[in-house]
Amino acid sequence: MKSDSEPQGARKRAELFSALPASYMALMLPDPDLKRLAWRAHHRGTREADMLIGGFFDAHHQNWGSEERLLFEKMLEEQDVDIMAWAHGTAEAPERFAGPMIDALKQLDYIGIAR
Repeated sequence: MKSDSEPQGARKRAELFSALPASYMALMLPDPDLKRLAWRAHHRGTREADMLIGGFFDAHHQNWGSEERLLFEKMLEEQDVDIMAWAHGTAEAPERFAGPMIDALKQLDYIGIAR
């Protein structure tokens, strides 16, 4: 009896995954390090930080090499309130983060506004 339900269960799983939009599968990151960074960027603890830091990751990670990934990973170790202050220009980023990444963070053009 169990063998009869297994093929049916497999078919149901296949139907479920085939019903997912193709764009969903395209959004999945193949690199485990990028997946980890994406998770950390999008699960900060507040919706505001998730939108700002996660949105920044989504907009820019495709262009990062290993140095930029490492810098972003180190940035994720900082307090959300500090990262948000650097983005808003209400506090100066530490020298170790100064450069193109902070300049891009300050643009805030990567945050979608819900209407």
